[in-house]
Amino acid sequence: MGKVKSALEIAMEKADKIGTLSLEEKEKIREEEKVASIMKDYYQGKIDSNTLWQQLKESKPALLKMVQLNLIDTISLGSSDEETEIRKKGILAVESLKENQRTPFIDSALHAIEDLRKEFEEMKERIAEDLKRQIEMHPQLRMQPVRSPDGRTVMQMSLSVDEAVKSKLADYLAEHEKQYNMEFAGIIQQLKEQIQ
Repeated sequence: MGKVKSALEIAMEKADKIGTLSLEEKEKIREEEKVASIMKDYYQGKIDSNTLWQQLKESKPALLKMVQLNLIDTISLGSSDEETEIRKKGILAVESLKENQRTPFIDSALHAIEDLRKEFEEMKERIAEDLKRQIEMHPQLRMQPVRSPDGRTVMQMSLSVDEAVKSKLADYLAEHEKQYNMEFAGIIQQLKEQIQ
């Protein structure tokens, strides 16, 4: 069995590795640390898109790309309107710093993401309302299998209307969410391809 390394040994190995890094590798690590620090402040609301722009205005194109990709990677189908808007403003602010801007395409892709997210949320709400109506009209949909003390499985009315809606909605969304996620991933990929 191999020897377990102490924290000090691991730290010493890392220090040795840092000493053997090229200047380019060290610069890349510094840039990544800078991005991480700026993005942390941005996500926490400590800075806005204008301050983000100010902090990045002297940055190299590679760093600008890194920031934009970071912002894109934090957008999801389940993001709130506010979270998406913050990411959008950040992506566009950084794009305005570039020599060869692709703002129209990026803005269009970001609008497509917003539209798809809204469509997804509306679909979930519509389905939940439909399910609730159906369950209220057909109480048998609230039944679920329960094991009796003698070991038999019997159907029992045990779910509230809201619990039944939640249960059935999860099943329905599992089927349809895949389609939305595929479309969302396609838009995200197109957006990333435009980031230079």
